[in-house]
Amino acid sequence: LGGKNSLLAVEQVPRIPLISETPTMILGMDVSHGAPGRSDVPSIAAVVGSRCWPLISRYRACVRTQSAKEEMIDSLYKPLPNGEDDGIIRELLLDFYETSNGRKPSQIVIFRDGVADSQFNQVLNIELEQIIKALNHLGETELPKFTLVVAQKSHHTKLFKDGGSPENVPAGTVVDTEIVHPRYYDFYMCAHNGAIGTSRPAHYNVLLDEIGFSPDDLQKLVHSLSYVYKRSTKAVSIVARICYAHHAASQMAQFIKSGDFSASNSPFRGLPRLHPNVRNSMFFC
Repeated sequence: LGGKNSLLAVEQVPRIPLISETPTMILGMDVSHGAPGRSDVPSIAAVVGSRCWPLISRYRACVRTQSAKEEMIDSLYKPLPNGEDDGIIRELLLDFYETSNGRKPSQIVIFRDGVADSQFNQVLNIELEQIIKALNHLGETELPKFTLVVAQKSHHTKLFKDGGSPENVPAGTVVDTEIVHPRYYDFYMCAHNGAIGTSRPAHYNVLLDEIGFSPDDLQKLVHSLSYVYKRSTKAVSIVARICYAHHAASQMAQFIKSGDFSASNSPFRGLPRLHPNVRNSMFFC
């Protein structure tokens, strides 16, 4: 099936606010690192990009190696000596064009995982800047609008029902007042139904919103994207494309053997290229 084992009802109508009406590309980005103390194993950057617009449940992954323990992705735009671009974004954009009947995205929604609050400016100044350079290299005269959201799981916030009930909050619960940052745009969402233990919500930080989502529309999109994880028939705790990026990096890490790299200054070799039949499928599901 190539990973296409279900569709959301809102994809078939379609009626996803600000997404169904305008060609929109959705990206999920993550970096996987080697074991603690291992500086001889490269970090692996993975980005998944949506395809077949207006669907939001079909993705393609692109994976690259980079310097050990480096969190910022440095291969989104990768100019070669011959003037070509061998970066991740170019590959995903060309796939979007091909699978969306030649349409180019007027909007790009980015979900980034694994960065701390202190790295938010780096995401904007390093990673987003590379994406813009990749678009310019493809000859795009009018840049799409961007919405960039950082998803965080490593926090200590937990949500409970009113009245001191020990039960978990219902799936889909959103908190965007009282406990959020007084100046920045963030919210907590508990999209999943915690069957065991206390559910921990995902913390979403909106670093940029040129598209102009209302809080309700953005939260509905995030909630919908929590239901398209192909390994589950229910919602997961965080948007599925972040899970996909993590799985893609983990699977490609199997091609790396620690003995292939020494502690010297020799550069890390790139990962092997996947066969087109695999590359165009959701092999990471």
